[in-house]
Amino acid sequence: MLKLDEIQKRLLREVADLHTVPEGAYNIRSNSKSIGRQSSANIEITPKTEVSGLEVHIKPGTKNESVHIPVVMTESGLKELVYNDFYIGENSDVVIVAGCGIDNCGPKDSEHDGIHRFYVGKNAKVKYVEKHYGSGDGSGKRILNPGTEVYQEEGSSVEMEMVQIKGVDDTNRMTKAVLGAGAKLVVRERLMTHASQNAVSTYEVYLNGAGSSADVVSRSVARDNSYQKFDAKIIGNAPCSGHTECDSIIMDNGRILAVPGLEANDLDASLVHEAAIGKIAGEQIIKLMTLGLTEAEAEEQIINGFLS
Repeated sequence: MLKLDEIQKRLLREVADLHTVPEGAYNIRSNSKSIGRQSSANIEITPKTEVSGLEVHIKPGTKNESVHIPVVMTESGLKELVYNDFYIGENSDVVIVAGCGIDNCGPKDSEHDGIHRFYVGKNAKVKYVEKHYGSGDGSGKRILNPGTEVYQEEGSSVEMEMVQIKGVDDTNRMTKAVLGAGAKLVVRERLMTHASQNAVSTYEVYLNGAGSSADVVSRSVARDNSYQKFDAKIIGNAPCSGHTECDSIIMDNGRILAVPGLEANDLDASLVHEAAIGKIAGEQIIKLMTLGLTEAEAEEQIINGFLS
């Protein structure tokens, strides 16, 4: 049985919705060390030998199983770089839950950089959930820099839920995907920054196979003096369809830069981008205030609904 203190338990609830040790395959990392690991009959987790990180092998045909690989950090001043590779067998259907929570109560910056690479076999389906969260009253920053690479074979499907709602001071999120024939990628990003936080999200999607498709959508809120940049590029190299969208709310002195990019290299590549940045409509706030909410409560209600 894992021994976790209350801060570790709280972080795991926030980033992986874990209230107990998960069933099935998992690896829980705390303060640069694995504190619990378990494989299953169909999913094998092994540590890398040359660098810090894991290899996760999922057998072909594996259905309705999950892998949890959350990271928590509670020591001020830690900095780590982790490489995790996932090999998802043909015709499998699995959920992979990652995420990192940092509680920094000290004066030094704490940073977790994670490189996740996914090799998705033919006709396999993957749902990937990555949540980031920061807390602690120290002056040291909470820094998270995730890098994600996705390589999809014919007919595969990947759904990615990328969430950062609170407490992360700096983040540079880099995502690259390469899709084969008939492969499908769906990305839903939800992001909120406040105080003087900075968040950069970069997506680069290559639609290389006939009939491949990608739908990359980001919803974000920038509050106080925070800054966000959303840079999404879809490259159509075959008959394909791609859509990228940034929908953002700006508040206080926040700043948002949306950079949608499309590149069509095939006559039958159909690519669309949309971007909208604006403040909360006054009539929305007034309507909720007539129901008994304060102005601050009305704003929070609107933001919660927008990011849900």
